[in-house]
Amino acid sequence: MGINDKYRECDQTQKAYQKQDAVFVARKRVAGAKKQKSMRYVKSIGLGFKTPREATEGNYVDKKCPFTGNVNIRGRILKGLCISAGKMTNTVVVRRDYLHYITKYRRYEKRHKNVHVHCSPAFTIKEGDVVTIGQCRPLAKTVRFNVLAVEPTTNSALNIKKVFRMF
Repeated sequence: MGINDKYRECDQTQKAYQKQDAVFVARKRVAGAKKQKSMRYVKSIGLGFKTPREATEGNYVDKKCPFTGNVNIRGRILKGLCISAGKMTNTVVVRRDYLHYITKYRRYEKRHKNVHVHCSPAFTIKEGDVVTIGQCRPLAKTVRFNVLAVEPTTNSALNIKKVFRMF
């Protein structure tokens, strides 16, 4: 079994060999036994969110994934609209719309914020999907949230960049 076989077996895309920190890779094999399924570290994040099937059955390695990595979800749980996916590796941009009250005119104005969110390989996200995100420790310069659930969109004909949606 050469080094290329290891890469093919685990769907490795990086040059360095990727492995989960909590799993001992070099366990001994029994000569007469059938091929065992590789061990995998998966946890439940709680808060009423189910662990995706791809996280338990898949073979990706992502240390920033809340289900298979070393990241805890704490703080705020938010919803937003995905406006950019696929341009950054494992990162999506989520637009959060809200109303801001102006006291002088006794009216509301529309405002929005864009949030950079880490997306685990367990999810497939397209632009226009509504995502639930949870706060975690800083993962990068601008990334402080992680995707917890995805609600796929049914109508992708809209221009999602400028649509104002409240959740």
